[in-house]
Amino acid sequence: MRTVVVPRGEQTFVARLTVLPLRKVFDLAARRARSWERHDSIKARFGPSALMLFPFVWAAGVIVGCSGLFWALGVKPYREAFVLSGSSMTTLGFRTTSDLPTLIVSVVEGIVGLGLVALLISFLPTIYGAFSRRETAVAKLHLRATGVDGVASAASLLVRRHQIDSLSEMTPMWGEWEDWFVEIEETHTSFPILVFFRSPVPDRSWIAGAGIALDSAALYCSVLDVPREPRAMLMIRTGTLSVRRVCDFFGFDYDPDPAANDPISITREEFDEVMDGFAAQGLPLVADRDEAWRDYAGWRVNYDRPLLSLTGLVDAPRTPWVTDRPIEVTLPSLVRRRR
Repeated sequence: MRTVVVPRGEQTFVARLTVLPLRKVFDLAARRARSWERHDSIKARFGPSALMLFPFVWAAGVIVGCSGLFWALGVKPYREAFVLSGSSMTTLGFRTTSDLPTLIVSVVEGIVGLGLVALLISFLPTIYGAFSRRETAVAKLHLRATGVDGVASAASLLVRRHQIDSLSEMTPMWGEWEDWFVEIEETHTSFPILVFFRSPVPDRSWIAGAGIALDSAALYCSVLDVPREPRAMLMIRTGTLSVRRVCDFFGFDYDPDPAANDPISITREEFDEVMDGFAAQGLPLVADRDEAWRDYAGWRVNYDRPLLSLTGLVDAPRTPWVTDRPIEVTLPSLVRRRR
C-alpha cells in the first residue's frame, strides 16, 4: 500500500532492502563496461528490474507470513503450512483445509494474492505513462539544445533561439517546464523507482534536461538584455523546489536557504567563456558582466547542490554545467536517515 497506493513519498524498509542490493549489483556490472553505450544499457535495466522484483518480494512476504499463521492454527509440520500458504496465495487450490479459522486465513490470503495481481496490472501503466510524459519534454528540449558539437547545453539552446529570432517568444517553454517540474515532484516521490528509469537515447537524461532548463532560465534572466520574463523566474523557483523535494526523499543534504554569494560549482572562467560565445553569436547582453555573474550565481546557488546530487545518483550522461561537475554521492543506508 505504501509503495503503490499512498499518493506521497513514503519509504519502506522492504523496498529499500530490495532496491539497494540490486543497485550495487548493477553498479558493479556497469563499471566493467568498455563504452558509455554499454554502461548506459546496463544501468537502463536497473529500474525495470527493480520494479518487476517488487511483486515477487511482496508475494514471498505474504506466503511466509501466512505460513506462520497456518502453523499457529495447527497445520503441522511447518512444511505443510508453507505449502498451504503457497496454494492459497496463488489460488491454485492444490492444498485445502476444512478447519474454519484456517479456511478464513486461506480465503483472505487468496484475496490478497488477487489484489497483488490487480495492483501490478494498474501499477505498470501508471509508471510508464509518467515516464512517457517525462521523456516527451526531455526529448524536445534535448533536440533544441544540442549544439554543432553534438552536446546539449543551456548555452546552445539560447544561441539557437536567437538564431531563429525567437528569444522574446520563450514564454511557452518556461510554462511547459514549470508544469514538467510540478509533475516530476509528484511522480518521482510517489514512485521513486522512476528516478532510475533512463531515457531511450544514451546521451539523454531527465535530470540533465532539468539542469539545462534551469540554467537556460537563469542565463536568460541574468545575462541577456531582454524584457523581464516572470515566467522564467517562476520556472526556476518551481524547478528548485521540485529537485529539492526529490533530494529530500533520498536523504541528500543541501543548504535550504543559501546566501546569494555562496560558492557554486560553476566557475567565473566558465561563465565568461559562455558570455564570450554569446557575444560572438550576437546575443543581446547586459553591459555589466560582473553584475550578470552575481545574478546568475544568485539563481544557480538555489538548485546547484540538489541538482548535482541527483545527477550523481542516476549516473546521468555528460552534460555541460550539469553532469560534468565532480560530486561524491553515496547510497543511503537501509534505515532512512532522519533530517
